[in-house]
Amino acid sequence: MTTLTIPAATPTTVEPVSRNLFRDTSFVMRRELKPVLRDPFSLIFGMIQPLVFLALFGPLLAGSLGGSLDGGVWQWFVPAILVMTTLFGTSTTGSNLLMEFQTGAHERMLVTPLSRSSLLIGRALKEMVPLFGQAVVVIAVMTPFAFDLHLGGALIGLALLAVFGVGLGSFSYALAIAVRKQDWMFWVVQQTFLFPLMILSGMLLPLETGPGWMRVAAKFNPLSYVVDAERTLFSGGVLSSAVLWGWVAAMVTAALGLTVGIRAMLRSAD
Repeated sequence: MTTLTIPAATPTTVEPVSRNLFRDTSFVMRRELKPVLRDPFSLIFGMIQPLVFLALFGPLLAGSLGGSLDGGVWQWFVPAILVMTTLFGTSTTGSNLLMEFQTGAHERMLVTPLSRSSLLIGRALKEMVPLFGQAVVVIAVMTPFAFDLHLGGALIGLALLAVFGVGLGSFSYALAIAVRKQDWMFWVVQQTFLFPLMILSGMLLPLETGPGWMRVAAKFNPLSYVVDAERTLFSGGVLSSAVLWGWVAAMVTAALGLTVGIRAMLRSAD
C-alpha cells in the first residue's frame, strides 16, 4: 500500500508595501491634474482672472491709498492677489472630493497602498500648479507698471504659499468628508469662513485705519501673517520677522490641517 505524502505548506510571507510620501504625492497630483489639462479653457481663464481683478481693483487703491502704501500700490497689491488665488483654489479642494463620493472613486483610492497624507497633499499641490502659472503671468504683465521683481523673495513666497495651501486644502478635504451627506453645506461653511479671513488679513485694504476690534481679530488670523510675509518677500525682504511669522503661520496651518484631514479620512473609511 502506497502512502501519499502531502508536503507541508510553506507559509507565504507577505511583503509590506513600502510607502514613499514623495512618490505617492506626485501620483495623486498627476491624477488630479489630468482633468485640468483636458480642459485648457478653464486653465487659461484661471490665469487671466487675477489680471482682471488687478485691473478693476488696483486703480481704486492707487487713487485712494496709493501714497500711503509702502513700495507703491502694485508692490502691495500683487502679492495679495497671489495669496487670494491660493485661498480660493485650495479652499475648494473638497468640492472635487464630494463628486468622488458620488462615483465611488474616493473609496477606491482608500484601498490603494497610497499613504493617507499624500491624498491630502497631492490634491492641495494640484491647486498650486495653476497658481505658479498665474504668478508668472501676473508678474510679467505688472513689471512694466512699476512692479519691482525680487526673484529670490518671489520663489520663497511661492513655496510659503504651497505650504499654507496644503493646510488649507486639508481642512477643505475634512469639511467635505464631514458634510458628504449634505454636500450643499460645504459651500455654506466655506463661504462663511472665506470672506472674514480675507477681510481680516488686510489683503484687499489696509487694516491700520480700521476699528480697533478688527486689528485685534487680525492678530488671531493666520492668513494675515502669510499676507504680510508675501508682501515682504516680494519686496526683497527675505530676512525679516514678518517672513518668519509667515512661515510659522503656514507650517502650523499645514500641521493642523493634515492632522484633522487624515483623522477625518480614516473615520470615513470605517
